[in-house]
Amino acid sequence: MLLPHINTPRCTGCGWCVAACPPHVLSLHTEGWRKHAVLDDAPGCTGCSKCERRCPFGVITMIKTKKPDGHQA
Repeated sequence: MLLPHINTPRCTGCGWCVAACPPHVLSLHTEGWRKHAVLDDAPGCTGCSKCERRCPFGVITMIKTKKPDGHQA
């Protein structure tokens, strides 16, 4: 299963990835004065990688993760 990994320190919080996400599992969070994207619902992610392709700053990388049952996709 592929999930987006967001390099939070480099994320500008522009929201392009959030808008590109078909299942709407990404959102913007605010910490202090900074916004950044967050994967809120990993099980709901389809692994389509539209967020990665849409990020104008290249801070999202799709990474292979284990399914909850312990098997890799």
